[in-house]
Amino acid sequence: MPNPAVRALHHAGYKRLDQLTKVTEAEIAVLHGIGPGTIIQLREALAERGLRFASGVSH
Repeated sequence: MPNPAVRALHHAGYKRLDQLTKVTEAEIAVLHGIGPGTIIQLREALAERGLRFASGVSH
């Protein structure tokens, strides 16, 4: 994953992959440094662990 994406996630408070199960893809996609490729990488990494982004209404 590109360094700007990692920094964006950390700056937003996401330090662990499992934390992304509480937010939607759309919520992550608006972070500066997160592009479509990063969303795909994150989706795949979550799926490998049997996890996924939240769906619907944000928390």
